[in-house]
Amino acid sequence: MSTVLLATALVSAIAAALAALEAIRAHVPRMLPGVGTVLTPAQAGEARQAGAAFGVAPGLNPRVVRAAQEVGLPFAPGVATASDLEAALELGCREVKFFPAEPAGGMSYLKSMAAPYTHLGVRFVPLGGLKPDNVGQYLSSLLVLAVGGSWLAPRDLIRREDWEAIRSKAAEARAIVDGLRDAGG
Repeated sequence: MSTVLLATALVSAIAAALAALEAIRAHVPRMLPGVGTVLTPAQAGEARQAGAAFGVAPGLNPRVVRAAQEVGLPFAPGVATASDLEAALELGCREVKFFPAEPAGGMSYLKSMAAPYTHLGVRFVPLGGLKPDNVGQYLSSLLVLAVGGSWLAPRDLIRREDWEAIRSKAAEARAIVDGLRDAGG
């Protein structure tokens, strides 16, 4: 695929995502939709303008963090190491995306990495490798603010427009959360 076609496809996908965000805000006003993957300062502004409640990125780009702060977009840059976390803290971030969570070492690694910083009130949004069989261990931790995962709406189901399968996966996720709440977790 040529660079021009790739760039055109990317612009089209971003426009579609922002249009979907606007539709969600209009039709489901109680929902707090976030936007990811925010990779550029311009995308932070576009996400906020479209009604994003927050944004996330896979890594920590100081320009993107500052742009999100300037437009008032709550933003969680990605961290995978203590050095990443210290850079995020230096930029004023207290909510960060832990990515890629499972390949980086999972909840065990997160607890170890976060230990020296817990007094600062840092909270994590793990993404990357989360699935129904491991998401509960993350949601049970006070370190974790929220979780996410592509398992909820895999690309193949979206391409096939299999909305029922996606609804089923969302219901499964809801049941996991409800089960943890009922158990006091």
